[in-house]
Amino acid sequence: MNSLNAAPVPASIDALVQALQSVGYFADRRLATAVFLALRLQRPVLLEGEPGVGKTALAKALSEVLSRSLIRLQCYDGLEQREALYEWNYAAQLLHMRAAEGQGGADMAQVEREVYQDRYLIRRPLLQALQAPAPGAVLLIDEVDRADEPFEAFLLEYLGEYQVSIPEIGTVRATATPVTILTSNRTRDLHDAVKRRCLYHWLDYPERERELAIVRAQVPGASEALALQVAEFVGRLRSQPFANAFQRAPGIAESVEWAKALVALDTLVVDPEVVSDTAGILFKQREDVAALTRDMAVQLLQPADADA
Repeated sequence: MNSLNAAPVPASIDALVQALQSVGYFADRRLATAVFLALRLQRPVLLEGEPGVGKTALAKALSEVLSRSLIRLQCYDGLEQREALYEWNYAAQLLHMRAAEGQGGADMAQVEREVYQDRYLIRRPLLQALQAPAPGAVLLIDEVDRADEPFEAFLLEYLGEYQVSIPEIGTVRATATPVTILTSNRTRDLHDAVKRRCLYHWLDYPERERELAIVRAQVPGASEALALQVAEFVGRLRSQPFANAFQRAPGIAESVEWAKALVALDTLVVDPEVVSDTAGILFKQREDVAALTRDMAVQLLQPADADA
């Protein structure tokens, strides 16, 4: 996206809610308040929650709302600083040094200084975000809980001061403060030092009406009746006592994908057979697919007044 045409930060929480809805993201007021404050206070926001509840999608929606480029750092076990921040173009540096040696009489101390110039620097997501032109980028540090504790410690300088230290260059400070979103599926607890530098929000599964609105927006080909069946069925899957039968309940992403699949199958009414045939869209674990028995599907598909 062109930063020269960046949109202003919404003036109120309600305006932010509406702006997010305009790009297909339906945030409740508590989430919108956390994001609004993060934008106004220029603080990172840490979103924790189950997989598939819309954490990553929020960063994408914000980049659209603010018309800023989205820079993504996908975390994983063993992620190193050089993959997140920068590394040097060693091949180009070596060519430069060989060329200098070939000329004869080169000042090698000067040559060594030259190979650490900006043109030999390969920028990774954190450095890209810090050096993005005004008004700045949206940086998504996704699934930070998958990285290890030393990487968390490395992030503290960025999260607290929007700057990083590069030994060969010095301190690099943000050209324009990036909008920074960290996400965690809470596979492990993050260090308190990370949490203190961020605004925090726990993102839960949506209530039925919000999930229905999401399905309507993301799957326009679904009839009103089908969208309602999807929202009600998935909502019941997550509720007690059914939720105890599964390792992980379906997230919003699975609801949307399931609705798309049902439309592709020309489904008018969701019945136990359809549920059984498409269970692999709702669940990604063999045990969870097996746990969704026909008898359970019959129970889940009963009209709401039959639950009483």
